[in-house]
Parts: sequence; C-alpha cells; structure tokens
Amino acid sequence: MKNVLTAAAMALMATSAAQAADEVKLQLKWVTQAQFAGYYVALDKGFYEEEDLDVTILPGGPDIAPTQVIAGGGADVTVEWMPAALAAREKGLPLVNIAQPFKSSGMMLTCWKDTGISEPADLADRTLGVWFFGNEFPFMSWMGKLGISTEGKGPEGVEVLKQGFNVDPLLQRQADCISTMTYNEYWQVIDAGVSADELLTFKYEDQGVATLEDGLYVLEENLSDEAFVDKMERFVRASMKGWKYAESNPDEAAEIVLDNDASGAQTETHQKRMMREIAKLTSGSNGALDVADYERTVETLLTGGSDPVITKTPEGAWTHAITDAALN
Repeated sequence: MKNVLTAAAMALMATSAAQAADEVKLQLKWVTQAQFAGYYVALDKGFYEEEDLDVTILPGGPDIAPTQVIAGGGADVTVEWMPAALAAREKGLPLVNIAQPFKSSGMMLTCWKDTGISEPADLADRTLGVWFFGNEFPFMSWMGKLGISTEGKGPEGVEVLKQGFNVDPLLQRQADCISTMTYNEYWQVIDAGVSADELLTFKYEDQGVATLEDGLYVLEENLSDEAFVDKMERFVRASMKGWKYAESNPDEAAEIVLDNDASGAQTETHQKRMMREIAKLTSGSNGALDVADYERTVETLLTGGSDPVITKTPEGAWTHAITDAALN
C-alpha cells in the first residue's frame, strides 16, 4: 500500500511539475528542416525543460505567414527574416527582434558559368530569377549599387523573373542565374546532376547587401509583461544552447530534425549537408543582435530600388534586454 501511495504521490508531483512549466509557442518561417535545428535540439536535449518551459514548435510552409500567425495570437515568438519583420512593423504590426541566432546571410545568386558571367557587372543584359514577397529587396539594392536597371533586359538592365521556391528556371535555362540559399537550393541544383564547376555564385554577404535572416521576433506590447519577458529570457537561453550544440554536433542535430519531420519529406543526406551549412551562418553569434548588422540591413532595405521595403528608419524594432539577461 505504501508503494502504491508513493507512486501516486510521485505521479501527482510529476503532473504538478508539468503544469508548472510555462508554455511557449514558436512559429517557424518554413517547414521542419535543419534551418531550425537549434530549436529542435533544445527540445530533444531537454534544454527547454531545464528552463521550466513547455515549448511547441509550429512548422511553417508556403501557405503560412509567420507575421500573420503571431499577429493572430497563434504564437508567442516567431522566426522571421528582418526585411519581412521591418515591413510588417512599418505597416502597423509592432514586431521586435529579441535575439539573432544567425550572424550571416545564406542568400546568393547562382549562375551558369557558360553564360560568360564572371563578375557582378556581367549580370547586365541577363535574365535573373529572384524571390519576391520581401526577399527581392537585397537584390534590388545590389542592382542599384551596380547601376543596373531592373526594368528590362538591355546593356544596362536585367530581366527579373519572379522565381518560385524551386530551381527549375536555372535547370531549364529560363534564367542565367537564380536565387538560392547556401544550405538548400544550391544543393538542389547539384543533386539534379549539375557539377559545381559549371556554376558561379555571388553571395549577398560578399556584395555588402545581405540582410539579417532567421531572427526571433515578438510583439512589442508583450515586452511590458514581466512574466512574458522572463519566459523569453529562458527561451532564448535554451535556444542558443541548442544552436551551439547543433553547431558542434551537426550530424546528430540533423538526425534530431529528421525525427521531428512529420511529413517524412526530408532526407538524411540533404539534412546533414544543410546542417553543416547552417552552422556556418550561426557561427559567430551568441544570440545577441549585432547593431552594425542591423544598420546595414536597414540601409539595404531603404535603398532597395524604386519600391523600398521600408520608407523610413525604424524605431524600437529591436532590443538587447532579453539577450542581456539570458546570456550574461
């Protein structure tokens, strides 16, 4: 009888402990993949549990807009690219960057080498595949710096092909170059049977027009709630622990991602390769936003051609309050 009571008491204590954990809903920018490995690692390794957090990770997808999810109360915190976050802020959704796990941008332009392109100036008079929905602005800013028009193909202009989230325009020779990420679409081209020797890449980081990607954003109004701030401090601390573990153990991190892929769409080879590339982008960040990187992003967005993503310098779009408490 005593053992039964003890077991019952332990079960009650476990239930109480589970109830005591603070719930956090994290909305990802895209589907379950190694791009978000740090969060899945933190969940799998118990880093969130150690911080008394019950974290639910919500995958994204082509029909899911993270900004809309958080605006509707469907998430406490979201992973988003800064161009989209700042655009949303200017339009009235007061998103605030509370942490920046990604130090570098993975965006680049991938070109057929046999087109004769060897340097950025050679991009004129070409057809270039570009992602839109806010992802086009670093490209527009880059073309502006080069003095290349995006209004049409010619000696001083390019034809911009609105590119879907695939690499078909390059493979089918509809475009001379397309938008790719270092950790994803570039490797889709390689996996299609193209040799790296046949390609030339221009990384946005190297061109000085990169914008910050995959930051953590919350609604500004929630930062006046002490309980919410405390919860986010613990969330960021555990998440960065997950990211640094993933950096050091990329293959294990990829396996954890695969275990969490309910769709079954991801492959081991692709995810392990992706994780090794992602580790290069998170390397150098302890989670705190680098103000110089933020200012470069804002400058790029303000000079993004005739239709910039933002029209004025944002105010209150980021805070170090969370990372100062979480990481120090």
